[in-house]
Amino acid sequence: MVVPGLTLTIPRLTTPRLLLREYRMADFDAYAQSMTEPEATKFLSGVVDRRTSWRMFAAATGSWVLNGAGWWALEHRETREVVGEVGAFVRETSPDFEIGWNLYRRFWRQGFAVEGARAALEFTFESHRAKRVIAHIEVANVASVEVGRKLGMTYETDVDFFDKRIGRYAIER
Repeated sequence: MVVPGLTLTIPRLTTPRLLLREYRMADFDAYAQSMTEPEATKFLSGVVDRRTSWRMFAAATGSWVLNGAGWWALEHRETREVVGEVGAFVRETSPDFEIGWNLYRRFWRQGFAVEGARAALEFTFESHRAKRVIAHIEVANVASVEVGRKLGMTYETDVDFFDKRIGRYAIER
């Protein structure tokens, strides 16, 4: 259904290897499949079913309507495959912009998380004039801690995050 007068534009960003773009319906099957993999979801929500995956997928896109920030699909510019996602968003409980990343397992350890997250981070500082951006990362998630470090983020403190203690990392400009 098209709502007259409602226009939504999700910005597209490019990096040497990636296109950060809006989600499309064609992206959902790969997204839902990735959410069934225990190793890939252990530091996220854990394994979820297709119905819950749909809610998460739709919410990531809907965030753009609510506050002009949200999640992008990470499309490999050469192969046109979606390799994961990256987001720069605002939670309802925090005034800070937050950044996050999640790669589909077969694309781990290829530098896509740093490349996509760096573009999202720059977009947030420039377009939203954010002074500070945070990330919530579990200490055991060594790969994501390293992504945060490569982005210039530093550990601040542990916080209560959905009834779990988790590290908050930040970068300021």
